[in-house]
Amino acid sequence: MKKIIGGLSVFVEGNHKNKAIIFLHGFPYDHTIWQAQVDAFSEQYCCVAYDIKGLGGSSVGDGQFTMESFVDDLELIIKELGLEMPIICGHSMGGYITLRALERMEEKFSAVILCDTSSKADDNEKKLSRSDDIRRINAQGLNSFSKHFIGRCYGDLYKKEHKEELKKRIAKSTSFHSVGVKGCILAMISRNDTTEYLSKITIPALVICGEQDTISSPNLMQLMSEKIKGSKFALIKNSGHMSMVENPLEVNDTIKKFVETF
Repeated sequence: MKKIIGGLSVFVEGNHKNKAIIFLHGFPYDHTIWQAQVDAFSEQYCCVAYDIKGLGGSSVGDGQFTMESFVDDLELIIKELGLEMPIICGHSMGGYITLRALERMEEKFSAVILCDTSSKADDNEKKLSRSDDIRRINAQGLNSFSKHFIGRCYGDLYKKEHKEELKKRIAKSTSFHSVGVKGCILAMISRNDTTEYLSKITIPALVICGEQDTISSPNLMQLMSEKIKGSKFALIKNSGHMSMVENPLEVNDTIKKFVETF
């Protein structure tokens, strides 16, 4: 079921009376990267996935986004849907939003799942790299940027065996509004560092990383997990930065085992 909340395209599957899981996608994707997880968990949970502002079917507005405004959007969705203590699951940029949301309102969530993401803010080198991405979009359009960026997100096995699916992902990203994509880049550049908060997280936590992830490396994600008291860390085989797409069965099994513990 699709709803429009604050200009956001929100998709709800499952019984609203069940415990909710909110899925936040990464950049430059949309809610469909979570389809395998929504299919797997919607019988027992109320699965909520939405397009982050500026991406997918959500409003672009003026394109002046911040991580704070993204958390505001998340808070609005929780309020409008009447979700009580949902589990929050964020991938990459969705993980940045998730961690900042925990800093602001951890008491509103019952557990957290962090997938192929980082608590660190961009250093100078990364800020310059993202600035180059904006320059590339301005000079060459989204097609060139999408091919370059999305190609780095997947492991070698997936790129070899799922060429058509990869082309579809690139095409979908290319269809987004360039103002929205650049707005998301600016939000990531300006985000705060949430590393210090990791040790303060008190709700159950699961950290997932693809073993071939070159964007959020397994070593750094394991260190992040170690800072969260009592968290569980899972390395997903045969996958890069998009573990939930590349190896959905293992990701689903990992999440299932985690949610059964509380």
